[in-house]
Amino acid sequence: MIRKIITIDEEKCNGCGLCVDACHEGAIVMVDGKAKLLSDEYCDGLGDCLPECPTDAITMDEREAKAFDKELVEERMKEIAKEKLDLKNTPPQFKDISLNTGSELRQWPVQLSLVHTRAPYLEGSDLLVAADCTAFAYSRFHEDFIKGRVVLVGCPKLDNTNYYIEKLTEMFKINTFKSITVVRMEVPCCSGITYAVKEAMLKSENIVPYSEITVTTDGRLIK
Repeated sequence: MIRKIITIDEEKCNGCGLCVDACHEGAIVMVDGKAKLLSDEYCDGLGDCLPECPTDAITMDEREAKAFDKELVEERMKEIAKEKLDLKNTPPQFKDISLNTGSELRQWPVQLSLVHTRAPYLEGSDLLVAADCTAFAYSRFHEDFIKGRVVLVGCPKLDNTNYYIEKLTEMFKINTFKSITVVRMEVPCCSGITYAVKEAMLKSENIVPYSEITVTTDGRLIK
């Protein structure tokens, strides 16, 4: 039958997962870091997921598709509810990534270009903005910097600094942060990431406690 149904462009999808949370029928799942439509039968064609997508990877099309199956959706929602209950009842040592792997990371994605400015974990957080080389140069990066913070990672030499400024400005206007910590390398090109953060704070008129740490190429810290 011909009906309205979503189409997901995997090339545009950044793997943020916001569409999964927005879909009330459980029609969208994450596979290998990309959003996928589980089956035509689960999609009601109302498009609650569309406004949540930061990259416009989801479109509403009128095409040949299987009919929406309410009974299948009800079964799907029961499965999702059971999975959430099982996770809730799982002992902390089995669902806390830091206890299993030593990782302190609490959100995904981490690349500045991929993180949605309205991601729910941003509000009220301590923010870490790090040049991507710092995690390789400093061996205690997780323990000393990521722990307890939301992480944004980027490279001011390879990426567009003006884009960083625009995105951070919007992020600072929308969210309230407890603090902002910038970790950069000692190399000159890394100054772009500190400039972007400071400029964004000024443009957003949202000045919060700020600290800056420099990592040397041999893994030492300069505060």
